[in-house]
Amino acid sequence: MSKNIPEITESSKFNFITSIWIVPFIAMMIAGWLAYEYFENRGPEIKIIFPKNEGLTAGQSLVKFRNVPIGKVTKIYLDESVDGVVVVIRMNSKDATPYMNNDTKFWIVKPEVGLTGVSGLDTLISGTYIDVYAKKGKEFKEMHFGLTQPYHDSSKGEYFHLTSINGNNISVGTPIYYKNIKVGQVEYLYLSLERKGVDFLIFIDKEYASYVHRDSRFWTKNMLNIDLTKGKLDLNIAPMNFLLAGGIVFSSSGEKKNHRIENDYIFRLYKSKTEAEANNIGASVKTNKKFLLLTEESIASLSVDSLVRFDGFDIGKVLEIKLSYSQKMHKMFGQILIELDTSVFVDKHDVNSSGVKNFYEAVEEGLRARIAALDPITGAQFVDLTFHHDDGKGKIKQGKYYARIPMASSQKGSIVESVTQILDKLNHLPLEKLLASVTSVIESAAKPVENANNLLLDLKKTVEHINKLTSKKSFEVMPDELNIALKEMTRTLKATRKVVKGYDSDSLVKEQLTQTLEVVTKTSKEMQLFLRMLNRKPNSLIFGDN
Repeated sequence: MSKNIPEITESSKFNFITSIWIVPFIAMMIAGWLAYEYFENRGPEIKIIFPKNEGLTAGQSLVKFRNVPIGKVTKIYLDESVDGVVVVIRMNSKDATPYMNNDTKFWIVKPEVGLTGVSGLDTLISGTYIDVYAKKGKEFKEMHFGLTQPYHDSSKGEYFHLTSINGNNISVGTPIYYKNIKVGQVEYLYLSLERKGVDFLIFIDKEYASYVHRDSRFWTKNMLNIDLTKGKLDLNIAPMNFLLAGGIVFSSSGEKKNHRIENDYIFRLYKSKTEAEANNIGASVKTNKKFLLLTEESIASLSVDSLVRFDGFDIGKVLEIKLSYSQKMHKMFGQILIELDTSVFVDKHDVNSSGVKNFYEAVEEGLRARIAALDPITGAQFVDLTFHHDDGKGKIKQGKYYARIPMASSQKGSIVESVTQILDKLNHLPLEKLLASVTSVIESAAKPVENANNLLLDLKKTVEHINKLTSKKSFEVMPDELNIALKEMTRTLKATRKVVKGYDSDSLVKEQLTQTLEVVTKTSKEMQLFLRMLNRKPNSLIFGDN
């Protein structure tokens, strides 16, 4: 039995191929190769500083370039050394390294619903992500600052600079329209350097940027515009899209389409179309100077940004108004700071003249400033520069900060003030006494008519007696002189009867006199009602007593 048992021979040699360690070794080699491939092709890590996190999630939110995922957010944390949130991103491939340079822009894309429309709908499924604008560059940049809004490539349009006094209710994202076609939007909004206005950067698409010229005017499109500037009523109701989102509109005449717009050129944003299209004169390059006005007249209806006009043209505006009370005079004194475009006064026929010099000379020759009413309805005021006054010549006086323009003497007030004065005078008329006097005249006029009737009856009886006397036969034998005298008397009495008969109770004269007095009485009563209505509501002459 023992001969059939095989003998086991122990070997002292190591057989790698048949060793049990070959499997984990091969697995380790594969893992090492994969790790090498991963780290070799792994993209760079960058950091982006955003003002705040707007829906990004570490390990989930993607980074997209041209709508292709190129990286992922790996970490989000706060850093006390920077004012914002630090978002760490790992790019998927080294191919993204040349695009991470100084010109690269990042912004967060999230779903937004506003009056201008809906954007970022794709994020409802994929989640909030970071979008990228980039071009290949040589220098790699690790730290970037994110944008608060989408970036527009300047090669696909142009940026323009606007400015206004108070912002005109414009916000970032407000659309820009040309002939009711959306051509761009407001990209940035910030206070001007002097903090006396609001500046806007707007982006116009490339296909429409050529319509913006040096003479283009920009104005705010409001829901409803009612303007009485220059005595012309302008009533305009905006379309539905303007009612919901508002907007900025600009004009384009094409007259200066060949003139290049400098990078530092600033367009003024007007508050209405009427203001934008008002007659403006002067050079294309404005020469604005500030002047001071001191006045004792009422400037209650004068406001900041009110117009300054010369010969009917807008040449400036009011910048600041200060009031001070005089205890001695018991009235308010006004200090008005205005800004004028002195290029208006350039004489094109005199090469050596300047607008500032000509303006100073015009003041010396009698130019004055006065406060005038812009329209009779609202009573709004403006500053009018005029030669039509009786104050003689003057001179601009240099003050501590600003030169002061002399004011014209007070003249007649506005139409509203004149109407008010007329109403006051009418109100003080003794209408009740006037009505009593008219009634007395009517009653007195009735007495002569009654006396005329009595006289008519007496004359009638007298004529009858005379007729009886002359009809008798004895009258025929009377002397011829008496006969002639009596016949002449008879004819006279008959003529008197006809005259007096015109004043009896049914006569036309009496009827006309009575009607005339009744009309006078009725008119007086209606005048009294009319004056009471005007006292209660002075503007009822225009808008009615409703």
